[in-house]
Amino acid sequence: MASVEAFDAVDLIRTKRDGGELSGDAIAWLVDAYTRGYVADEQMSAMTMAIFLNGMSRAEIRDLTMAMIASGERMDFSGLGKPTTDKHSTGGVGDKITLPLMPLVATFGVAVPQLSGRGLGHTGGTLDKLESIPGWRATLSNEEMFAQLRDEGGVICAAGSGLAPADRKLYALRDITGTVEAIPLIASSIMSKKIAEGTGALVLDVKFGSGAFMRETERARELAQTMVELGADAGVATSALLTNMHVPLGRTIGNANEVRESVEVLAGGGPADVRELTVALATEMLALAGQDDVDVAAALDDGRAMDTWRRVIRAQGGDPDAPLPEAREQHVVTADRDGVLVEQQALPFGVAAWRLGAGRARKEDPVQHAAGIELHAKPGDAVRAGEPLFTLSADEPERFARALESVEGAWRIGDPGDPVDDGGPLVLERITA
Repeated sequence: MASVEAFDAVDLIRTKRDGGELSGDAIAWLVDAYTRGYVADEQMSAMTMAIFLNGMSRAEIRDLTMAMIASGERMDFSGLGKPTTDKHSTGGVGDKITLPLMPLVATFGVAVPQLSGRGLGHTGGTLDKLESIPGWRATLSNEEMFAQLRDEGGVICAAGSGLAPADRKLYALRDITGTVEAIPLIASSIMSKKIAEGTGALVLDVKFGSGAFMRETERARELAQTMVELGADAGVATSALLTNMHVPLGRTIGNANEVRESVEVLAGGGPADVRELTVALATEMLALAGQDDVDVAAALDDGRAMDTWRRVIRAQGGDPDAPLPEAREQHVVTADRDGVLVEQQALPFGVAAWRLGAGRARKEDPVQHAAGIELHAKPGDAVRAGEPLFTLSADEPERFARALESVEGAWRIGDPGDPVDDGGPLVLERITA
């Protein structure tokens, strides 16, 4: 005899469509029924659009997040004997911060289980970047991950398929139904995976500006606040930094390029903005893990973070001394006049790098690890006619034309004293529950 379902999907859709609130039991049933295929994609599409249009209460978002966690396994790092802390970024152009950040924080005896993803569209994926390193592997078993956290203090690897499988199914649906931008769905998607991951503390790097997922500061702030509250409700010490993604982060965009720049930061150098954000996030992560009186920058300058980097790269089969891939072709864009670079929009440069081969249009597409862009000047820098502004790199020269189309009008040279359009300070504010 067929079992009777506790709820009816159409009733729940109508409730949300008409601005009503769903109970915790209703949300738990809906997520479970969708994961096992009882609720159809068409019905869940209608529900995600109703959520997109009408929003969700804090209780509903919490219940949705917990239901997605319950759809899979939860990891537990309590046996490590040391605190755990993690970081999640909402993504941007040139955002390679995870690479220097993980070994930096691990240097202080706090374990960093950094489960990362691949790039799609104009935002690069951490795993794609690290796969530029010969031999490095992204996929580890839970046992290997635990051992590496115990022995080396940190790991960057692919999230296992057992974590929040409901989110993976729902994410694919949002992508094709125009509901990706719904804050309750973004927040529950990110936080279900991070809470299931089992970290004790979590810092969110929520970006705003032209190259960010949330361009408007107010929307980024709302997303950050929602995620911080979800973390607090789940017993995870959580805070967020609102950070500027109006211009590309650092001077490189593209996989091998960004690894190279990350190693410069670990060597005590690198661009000032990448170093500043790395130190700010590391300080926040360590404070949440109970270490709020440490000199984070010193560990970059004295080589300790670099030592940790080399150990964790080797632990995953990578050779930290191997040369990184170099593109076969380059195209240099030069300044057409003397002046000051007053504008450099992040999104068009991200799209250009993607068109050069650094990103993918579909999840199954390969990336070209050597493709990308090097920025020779950043907003506020003086430039001279004929000097390089940026260099495009690709294996196929026919990619340059479309990449150049992407950045047309995305940068501008002005006169000394002209206002510089850089979006303001790098770290705008800190958000707590």
